[in-house]
Order: sequence, then structure tokens, then C-alpha cells
Amino acid sequence: MSSSKASTCIAVLLLCLCCFSILVGAQDDFTDPVEVTALRNIKKILIDINKNLSNWTHGDPCTSNWTGVLCFNKTMDDGYLHVRELQLLNLNLTGTLSPELGRLAYLQILDFMWNNISGSIPKEIGNIKSLELLLLNGNQLTGSLPEELGFLPNLDRIQIDQNQISGPLPKSFANLNKTKHFHMNNNSISGQIPPELSRLPMLVHLLLDNNNLTGYLPPELSEMPKLKILQLDNNNFAGKTIPDSYGNMSKLLKLSLRNCSLQGPIPDLSRIPNLGYLDLSSNQLSGPIPPNRLSLNITTINLSNNSLTGTIPANFSGLPLLQRLLVANNSLNGSISSTLWQRRTFNATERLILDFQNNELSNITGSLNPPSNVTVRLGGNPLCRNTNLFQFCGSQNESDNDIPTPTNTNINCPKCPTDYEYPPSSPVPCFCAAPLLVEYRLKSPGISYFLPYKDMFEEHITSGLKLRLYQLDLASFQWQKGPRLKMDFKVFPIYLNNTDSPNVFNASEVRRIRSIFTGWNIPDSDIFGPYELLHFTLLDPYKDVFPVSSNSDNSGISKGELTGIILGAIAGLAIVSLLIVRAHLKYYHAISKRRHSSKTSIKIDGVRIFTYGEMALATNNFNSSAQVGQGGYGKVYKGVLADGMVVAIKCAQEGSLQGEKEFLTEIQLLSRLHHRNLVSLVGYCDEKGKQLLVYEFMANGTLRDHLSAMSRQPLAFAIRLSIALGSARGILYLHTEANPPVFHRDIKASNILLDHKFIAKVADFGLSRLAPVPDIEGVVPAHVSTVVKGTPGYVDPEYFLTHKLTDKSDVYSLGVVFLELLTGMQPISHGKNIVREVNIAYQSGLIFSVIDGRMCSYPSECVEKFVTLALKCCQDETDARPSMEDVVKGLENIWHMMPESDTKCTEFITSEPVKEVSPPSSSTMLKNPYHQMSQVAILLVKSSLPSLQDEF
Repeated sequence: MSSSKASTCIAVLLLCLCCFSILVGAQDDFTDPVEVTALRNIKKILIDINKNLSNWTHGDPCTSNWTGVLCFNKTMDDGYLHVRELQLLNLNLTGTLSPELGRLAYLQILDFMWNNISGSIPKEIGNIKSLELLLLNGNQLTGSLPEELGFLPNLDRIQIDQNQISGPLPKSFANLNKTKHFHMNNNSISGQIPPELSRLPMLVHLLLDNNNLTGYLPPELSEMPKLKILQLDNNNFAGKTIPDSYGNMSKLLKLSLRNCSLQGPIPDLSRIPNLGYLDLSSNQLSGPIPPNRLSLNITTINLSNNSLTGTIPANFSGLPLLQRLLVANNSLNGSISSTLWQRRTFNATERLILDFQNNELSNITGSLNPPSNVTVRLGGNPLCRNTNLFQFCGSQNESDNDIPTPTNTNINCPKCPTDYEYPPSSPVPCFCAAPLLVEYRLKSPGISYFLPYKDMFEEHITSGLKLRLYQLDLASFQWQKGPRLKMDFKVFPIYLNNTDSPNVFNASEVRRIRSIFTGWNIPDSDIFGPYELLHFTLLDPYKDVFPVSSNSDNSGISKGELTGIILGAIAGLAIVSLLIVRAHLKYYHAISKRRHSSKTSIKIDGVRIFTYGEMALATNNFNSSAQVGQGGYGKVYKGVLADGMVVAIKCAQEGSLQGEKEFLTEIQLLSRLHHRNLVSLVGYCDEKGKQLLVYEFMANGTLRDHLSAMSRQPLAFAIRLSIALGSARGILYLHTEANPPVFHRDIKASNILLDHKFIAKVADFGLSRLAPVPDIEGVVPAHVSTVVKGTPGYVDPEYFLTHKLTDKSDVYSLGVVFLELLTGMQPISHGKNIVREVNIAYQSGLIFSVIDGRMCSYPSECVEKFVTLALKCCQDETDARPSMEDVVKGLENIWHMMPESDTKCTEFITSEPVKEVSPPSSSTMLKNPYHQMSQVAILLVKSSLPSLQDEF
């Protein structure tokens, strides 16, 4: 074929393809042009770092399946399709919300939950009269609530919790006649609660805890006919009382007014027929506890930390569902009756905690042998002078047993393919299925222990989802601050006996299940309260399934018919086009593959790039005998490089917590951080889909290993103080000497490693963040706004609530490590929090009762100062904590106080036998008296502590 003919054919082909594109493109323009323009403007001011909204730049929103855009399945009277839902949950979006949202006139659900969006809430949202769900929780929104939101006639739910909203509650919100849910907790909302809210006829849940509300509690709130939860904890109604009218709330299930600076008496709440949860703790309430019996549905009564007087009412006995009765730290007197537990019958999962500590109680009547399900705490009362009550007055190890029980693991079944597993409760053994993964949280449950209600909860969820009970596997649950209950569960497809292939949900079923969660279509539960969806994860078998609109019923000319005509007319050209496209795709795939393979092959001075073959050779092909550790990221192997260097190789497993971003973060940070108390990065490998980080080898493992009860040789106090000082110096370097400074964000005992001389080195920088840098005026911001990451038990509570990460967040986490060093306890164990437990012992003058007894001997004055410093680090308020520089100075001062025999005898190498050393002289003992003096502990102090003159 001549070149001219070829050119003509190509021109004709291109012309036909252009006609096809124009015709199909024109047919795709079904969505209201006003809404199309609005969506594009919304995207412009959002920052989409993960490119989740990249398909918003072409095609039509309703017919091209734009991410998160769901439309009605037919045109309206104006001939257009309209956007029904904007579902942008958990897409890591930043930027701000556009006023153009107000142009989505038919929108019913607006969902931006769990992103990092800042700025204010646009008042134009008040123009969307069809809006039913306004879901903005879990962002960084600031400013005040627009008055215009109070004129949304169809609004069912407003969720703005966990932002930084300030200013007053608009009185216009009293116009929201259809609204059932006000979730506004964890913000900075201030001023008086408007009494006008009492006009709300449908309100069920009013959650305003953790704000800056002041003024008085409006008595008029009792007039709301359907209110079930009133939760106002941690506000400041200074000196005000609880209105007596609150005893008339006939529908109320939960009343929580913890830490609100309230005074006066407790009102009579016995007239509330179904009250299940009452928390009035940490106020200045006075007078006696009302004698009338509360509802038989009550599970939790918390009246602790007040100024209550009188006796323990007899009406607390015989409450069949009671889980916690907490009246500690009051001025109650008289006797305690054992009928509190004798009138109960407990099953294996039920618990009852009775906390009467620090009152003026003089006697306990009846049986002194409560069942194992019952914990009675009496410390700090006169009756504890009776030696027969030591089991109630001494230190107690409470075991909540509020953890899931293991399910059937099908150990005799063959292994399922990746992303498939056996449903634990399946009626058929060995049937592989791909689950949907759901992160879910109860925001205000009406219980304190979950296990007795686990079966009921599973029935509640499966009923709401219209699934069979065996399709749900509640994999784990965990109590969080609030208290809230976070859980992870898996939803499995139903078993089909007519196929041998692995089972999956079809696309429509995935969309149906997700829409039930995102549309809040699971009916409210009186026991479990409101919920929130944290994440809905689709594994690889569902990677192409998204909750997009269904347009099969569109009126007007059928897109399929028009497309068929066009395709029939140019079928031959389409085949040619397909061949061309395939050729280009093949080329593009090759280029893309080459680009991907080299995306982290960055050259960094001092950091070696290893091949996967070198790593396999160093570990004997990752033999299990070389494995020295394992965590959420994957496994750690001991390896020997070709040059003889011994290293630790951290191998991230598929689906681990350490992703591409964390992998690169750790490489880039460690490559420029150099300090004797930071683990050194040797190199990395990013090849064949494997991510491996290569570090200097730390012969003595993690600090957590040595604090475990399984440790061969417990650490002496001098070693523990040395580790604390080394760790603090490493973090001080991060905060002050690194350029730019770094916030670690995941300090914990398992991230502090020990070398062969027990020198502490801070490790694992995958979650670290750069500290703020000065702005153009030279002012350094006080914090970094970021999603909360870290390890439960170590996370700074203020950071958890506000998402404001500061250097004091690391101080808090290190303070928890200090408490671990002192006590040997874990941060959270059996429902007990280490900070709370040590605080209680400290304030009660019983601090030595929680010090790790395995140390045997330690200078008591040094230990007391160390405890004081650790508790200062763990203050809830950021400003109350010391700086890291002050922490280091405090530890150095404690070290100077240590007996000379402890600071010099420091050759503690576990691979060598223990050598005897002379005990300290009597003069040293008098200068620094030891608690429970024992020569055994002195013999174990054998480590070389870095001198205080060592340079950073």
C-alpha cells in the first residue's frame, strides 16, 4: 500500500473514531450541567494525594462512575440525572470544602468522614434542602457552625465530631424537626446549650461531650419526647446543678455528665423506666445518693470522685444487669451489704465491679466470699483496718476477660487462596470464601463489658444486614477512650453447594451491604447505641466493585441502543482500533513496569541498596531459624552480609501496617539521623515486590522482651534508668538536633532496642512526621495536624482527641515506657491502664506496691523521683508535661543520686556468667537507702552506662 493511501486510511479511521467519541460523549452528558460544574469545582480545592478522584476529570459523573458519586437511577422532570450521594469516606483527602456543594440540589448523603479536610463548613450546604445525612466527622474542620444548617428540613443526622469546630451552637438548630442524631463531640464548641433545642421532636442522641460548653444545663431538655442519650462529659458548667426535671425523661437510656464541674444533689432518676447507663463522676456533687431504686436495665452506675455523703443505698442490690457500681473517692459512710452480689446469678462471661475505695465505710455485712466474677475494691476505708478484708483492701489484679474467644480455625482443611479464608462459624467445613472487612465503632454504648452481649450484637448486625448468623465473624474488639467500642469484623458470602470454586459476593451484594452501613440503615439499638463506620475494605476479589449508581432504568434514548448502532456501523474500524490500542497498552505496560520497579531505587549517601538475592543469601533463604522477631509489619531476620557484617532485616509482609509511604519515610529519615541512641539504617531492598529494611543488629532485642515475665534475667534498676536516659537522649536529638526536627509518633517498649552492652536505641520511624517549620513570618506552628496513628496505650490522649501532634506527644509515649520500666506492666492489660494504675498507687501513698518486684533491690528515693517524672510525662494536658530536654535533665539528676556501686558495676552481658561483686558499703546504704535491700539485685547490675559527657 502506498504511503498516500495509508495516510488516507489513517485519516478516515481517526475521523470515524472522533465521530464515535463525540456521539458517545454527547450521549454520556446526562447529569445536570450545574452539578457537573459543581463537582469539578469541588475537586479543584480538594487535595487528592492518592489520586482517588482522578476519574473526575473526564466523562459524565453519573454514567462514567466517578469515584464516590452515586446518582438516581432515572432522570428527573428536567430530563437530567442528579447526584444522590457523595460518598468520599476515608480517601485521605485534604484541602477545603467548596461552597459549590450547595449546588448539588438533590443530594441526600454528603459523606467526607475520616479525611484531613480543613477550613470551615460552607454555609451553602444549608441550600441542599433534600439533605438527609451530613457526615463530616474525623477531619480538621475549624470555624463555627453555620446558622444555615438549621434550615435543612429533611436532615436526619449531623455528624461533625472529632474536628476543631468552635463558637456556639446555633439557635437555628431548633428548627431541625426531622433530625434524630446530633453527634458533635470532640470539638471546641463553646457557650450555652440553647434551651430552644428542647423543641426538637425527633432527637434521639445528643452527643456534645469533650467541648467547651459553659452556662447551665437547660431544664427544658427534659421536654424532648424521644431523647435516649444525653452525653455532655468534659464540659464546664461551673457550679451549676443537674435539673430535677431530668428525672422525667421517660425515654432516656443513657445520661453521662462526667467531669462537668457540676454541684448540688443527684436528682431522683428512679422515674426513668429504662435507664441503662448513668455516669455523673468527677464533679462536685454533694448530699446523699437518692434511695429510690433505679431501672432494672441499669448496667453502669458511676458516681465516683464527688463529695457524696450518707450510706450505700439498699436499692443498689438486686440489679440483674449491673456491671459496674463505682462510688470511689466520696465521703460515704456506714456498712456495705454483701447482697450487692448475693442476689445475682452470674454466667461465665458476666462481670461485676464494685469500687468503694476512699470513703468512710466502716463495715461489710454478710458473706465475705464473692464469686470470681465479682471484684470488690475497699482500699482507703476505715473497714480496711480489719485484716480479714485484705483481699478487698490490697492491690488487686482485675481480669476483665472482655476479649473475644478463639474460633474454629479449620486446622485440618487445606489452605485457602490469598484473600480467602474459612468462615469460623460456617455450617460446612473447609469452604473458602472472600470476606468483606469492616471497621466499626459503637460511639456511646450502654454497657461497660461487651462479652455478655456479644451474641446479641452479632444477631443485631446480621439482622440489620439481612444475612445469616454464620456469615459474620467478630474478629476483635477494643475499648477506647470515651468510652467507645471499636471492633473489626468480617462478613462472608453465603455457602453455595452447587460450586467447588471459592465463594465471593457478587457486585450488587457488595454494594447493598456497604450502602446499609453508609446509609445508617441498621436500626438503632437501645443497648449498643449509635455506631460509625470507620472503614470498609475490599480485598482483591472485589477490587473492581465500587458503590456506583445503577442507570439501567434511565428514561429517554437508550445509551446501549445508540452505542450498538454506532458500533455496528464502524465494527471493522473498531477492530483495527482495538489492535492499535492493544499495541499501545503493551508498550505502556512495559514502560509502567520499568518505572514501578525503580520507584524507590533512590541513591542516598551512606545507604546501601541490596538485591533480593543478597538478602536471601544473608538469611539462608529467610530460613525460620534466622527469624528473631515479628510484628504488624512482618518478620525480622538476623542476617550475615557477604562482608561478614551482622544485620537485622525487617521484611514487610503483604497487607502489613507498613505501606509504601512508611517504607520510604523510614529510609529517608534514618538516612540523615545519626545518634548513638538511634538505630542505624544500613540499607534497603525494594525488588520483586518485597520491601526490606536492613539495620545494625541489636543483640539484646527489644526492651519489651526484657520486661516480660518470661525474661531470663530481670533488669536491675540501674540498667532500667540507663535505658530510660538513652531513649530520652535519642528522642531529644530528634526534637532539637535533627534538621528538620522529627516527631517519632510510635514510641513504645518494643521500638526501643538494646545492643550487646544494653545501650538503648530508638527504632521504627515508619510513622514519624517532620516537625512544623517556621512560616514566612518566622513563627513555628505549635503542632502538626494529622490523623491519629500509634499504638494503643502509648498514644497521647490530647493528640487522640484533637489530631494535633506535638513534641509533647512523644513525651507522653516515653512516659508510658518509663512506667513499664518501673512496674514491668504492659500499657494495657486485662482492661487496666498503666497510667491510671500507677497514678492511683502514687496518690494513695502505695507506689512501691506496683514497682516491679523482680528488681529485688533499688534506691527508694531514686525510684520515687523516677515515678514522679514518668507521671508528669503522662499528664493528659499537653502543657502540663515537661519538654524532652527537661526529661533528660531530670533523668541525669536521678542518675547523679544513684549509689556509686550501682553506677560503676555495669558489665551486664547476658551471654556471660554473672560475676560476684561486693555489696555497697554501709555508708552508701545510709546515704541512699534501698527498698527491700537484697544482694541478689546488686549482682545483676552489670552494664556499661554511657557517661553523661557523651556527645549527642
